[in-house]
Amino acid sequence: MGRHAGAWSAVALLAVSTVGHAQEAQPFRLQEATIESVHRAFAAGRLTCTQLTRLYLARIEAYNLRGPALRAVLTVNPRALEAAAEMDRAYAANPASAAPLHCVPIVLKDNFNTADMPTTAGNVSMKSSRPKADAFTVGKIRQAGALVLAKTNLQEFARGGLSISSLGGQVLNPYDLTRTPGGSSGGTGAAVAANLALIGTGSDTGQSIRSPSSANNLVGIRPTRGLVSRSGVIPNSQTQDEVGPLARTVRDAALLLDVMAGYDPADPITAFGKGRSPKSYTEQLRSDALKGARIGVLTNLSGREDRHREVNAVMQRAIATMEQLGATAVPLALTEYDTLSSQVVTSDYEARTVMDRYFAALPSDAPVKSFAQLVAAKTSAVQATLEQEIAVVDGMNSQAYKDRMLNRDRLRLAVAKFMADNNLDAVLYPHQRILVVPAGSQDQFERNGTLSNSTGYPAVTFPAGFSAPTQTAPLGVPVGAELLGPDYSEARLLAFAYAFEQAAKPRKPPMSAPPLPNEP
Repeated sequence: MGRHAGAWSAVALLAVSTVGHAQEAQPFRLQEATIESVHRAFAAGRLTCTQLTRLYLARIEAYNLRGPALRAVLTVNPRALEAAAEMDRAYAANPASAAPLHCVPIVLKDNFNTADMPTTAGNVSMKSSRPKADAFTVGKIRQAGALVLAKTNLQEFARGGLSISSLGGQVLNPYDLTRTPGGSSGGTGAAVAANLALIGTGSDTGQSIRSPSSANNLVGIRPTRGLVSRSGVIPNSQTQDEVGPLARTVRDAALLLDVMAGYDPADPITAFGKGRSPKSYTEQLRSDALKGARIGVLTNLSGREDRHREVNAVMQRAIATMEQLGATAVPLALTEYDTLSSQVVTSDYEARTVMDRYFAALPSDAPVKSFAQLVAAKTSAVQATLEQEIAVVDGMNSQAYKDRMLNRDRLRLAVAKFMADNNLDAVLYPHQRILVVPAGSQDQFERNGTLSNSTGYPAVTFPAGFSAPTQTAPLGVPVGAELLGPDYSEARLLAFAYAFEQAAKPRKPPMSAPPLPNEP
């Protein structure tokens, strides 16, 4: 059981026992279900883990390769129903022992190692690759009681923001089937947005948790460097990689972060995060959390051309709501970002080393056993990127790499000084300056994820609203706002996002994946 499991069970039981009779009588609804609503339904005897799992499996069957053909899921757990039945038996025997994520159906980006299912990174040559053990965070998620429902499609090897792979094809955005879902964790983003699962995981080298969160009307967390282990996740960069939650609500994202955070000896950077987590990241979630907050609105992270108009309009409305909730919004320019942000990427210099390290740890019968073998197979949807990476020999000893590491330190210091000089609690900006790009585009343009990935500071992306509706986007295209703060400020950032969420209620399920017949 995870470090919060016992405490959470007590909290859950208290919530169930004190909930009002009217609320207790509410029927369970699968659409937009939350961890709390699922656990309340379990406690009231209105739902079983098996029933819940069947409902989500039915939605995957209906919407993943059929209907809108989202192509969000690569592999469904063949033991999902068996695992659900085991959870039902354990819960019936002792409900009070339920773990914090008891029977929460979760999807994992398919670069998270799972010993019981393939881990492919979306690559056709790796479709049968099965690691020896779960990733550290996957082990924690299972220990916390979650039910691993499926592995999700992604931008192959997490190299980019379009979410297309040789194994799974192009993931589509459930809000506008002509657009991408962001990336690289686009399969997780589309699946959680379309209610094919309750919550999910992603990895973020550049902005790969936050981009699909922005594009799919979700909450995504890129944690402080060292808060969450990366071991057992197919890597891109030892400096930039982070992993974290995607969820439909701030509270659910916080509950998943509770479980994922923690020290892992196999990822030494997590020593810095040891003891830095609160008892729960839900503790500060209050509707009045923005009252008195001072938020720096980064003017140079928004565009000024006509193509930026829709995102800017959503952001202005979001800022106005924050001010109505008691925040002070201060428009400011972080000029160091403009001069340094193009000179801080380290992944190209590190990729060969970290990829060889990953492949060396695979079992002897793995279909791919080295980075060189992978590149030579020429099966990848990101073949040009892989060839560029393998051509960099001893990259971490190059002067260019050392210069970029210095620039990362310079930008990190500049952000800290900027926040101190202006007495800011957080900074705010759109995650992407334009709407998420159409399928078939060459890149996911004009994203702002560099500010977090180059400094190591945490960032929370949350739904800010929608663009104007169109024929292909009947609700509009989601726009995500991003809050960034100092190291280990996740709880405060989540509290700010929660206050906005409670007031603005920006979350809407996509119309492309409606409730199925007989779905509660």
